[in-house]
Amino acid sequence: MKPSLLGRAALLLSGLVLSFSALANTAGGLMQAGTDLEDKASLQRGAQSFMNYCAGCHSLKYMRYSRIAEDLGLSEDQVMNNLNFTGAKFGEQIVSPMPAVHAEKWFGKAPPDLSVISRVRGSDWIYTYLKSFYLDESRPLGWNNKLFPNASMPNPLWEMQGLQRALYGKKDPKTGEAAVERLEVAQAGSQNAEEFDRTARDISAFLEYVGEPGAIKRQQAGVWVILFLTFFTLMAWLLKKEYWRDVH
Repeated sequence: MKPSLLGRAALLLSGLVLSFSALANTAGGLMQAGTDLEDKASLQRGAQSFMNYCAGCHSLKYMRYSRIAEDLGLSEDQVMNNLNFTGAKFGEQIVSPMPAVHAEKWFGKAPPDLSVISRVRGSDWIYTYLKSFYLDESRPLGWNNKLFPNASMPNPLWEMQGLQRALYGKKDPKTGEAAVERLEVAQAGSQNAEEFDRTARDISAFLEYVGEPGAIKRQQAGVWVILFLTFFTLMAWLLKKEYWRDVH
């Protein structure tokens, strides 16, 4: 049987959606983070890593410690003892202890708030960014980033990842500069490649959660909605069958 015009349109639309999705996933050489907001253990590890290695400079001013406890299944004591290093109260927002004036002096500009960075960049971008630091003596802090060239930020995870160096391709005849072709580990860190991938994935997942905290509960509610619709459809079908019994 030949597909109808509507069926052909649906197939064409599905193909376009898949094509655009594939292009989005590979655009800019982004790596796949593979984050899972239902994995509470990953979010908890990501929160711990963020507070230990990122929160010294970056704030999450739209997120409160108490909200993290509620959403990630942590007690107040766990949050205050393991995630709060600024002395803030349980219900207060997560604010970096670094004064903005000093940050501008040290880094050239104040580190941005990362509350909604995942909504702007996406978790794949964050994951790739964390894995793309390399040594560069030409930069003021000695670090550069393959994904985000000339970033002001040094690599906060270098002790775990190790030190990476850049391998350059051919020089551009117009600019005379060679682009970074790939990175390789010049000095091993405390984690192997698989372990560091998990650390970068956990931080990416945590920032994805911070960007839209309601997403976790929305996904949980979605399961109940589907179950309700399934039950409602069954009851409607049984009711219709009962109404039309005498007619047939």
